[in-house]
Amino acid sequence: MNREERRGFVARHRTAIFGYNRRQDGPAMSVVYYVVDGDDILVSTMAARGKAKAVQRNQKVALCVLDEQWPLTYLQVYGDAKVETDHDANVDLAMRIAGVMAGQPMPEEVRPMIAEGVRSENRVVLRLTPYATFETPPRHVYSADDLNENLVHDLGTSLPW
Repeated sequence: MNREERRGFVARHRTAIFGYNRRQDGPAMSVVYYVVDGDDILVSTMAARGKAKAVQRNQKVALCVLDEQWPLTYLQVYGDAKVETDHDANVDLAMRIAGVMAGQPMPEEVRPMIAEGVRSENRVVLRLTPYATFETPPRHVYSADDLNENLVHDLGTSLPW
């Protein structure tokens, strides 16, 4: 994929695996919905969750963006993240995420209910600023006929965002 195709892939999809370093043990991963905001990627989470705490310790995170179709295709995005606590920005993001989940924008009538949820759950915005992607060209087997000398796996490539 070229740069525009990679950015388009991220913009067209809605779910990802959010990866971050835990204080102890190995890395952690969590399934998240996300939205694109200019060059940044936004994720909503609770301030008390591991994702927010990890970002405060170490801004380096990864998103494995999934296409939700089989055979599965994905694109890994590396970024620097920060936590944002502005209530209005959190409500705006929660409205957008709810729209992504529902497949259509949320009507303004639900904003007060979403705002109350953001407040009661102490939600924060994780703003990821990507700096690199990692792609592995997919190779799929659809039938036994696909298992031949032409089915080769290439190494992945790290590319600038």
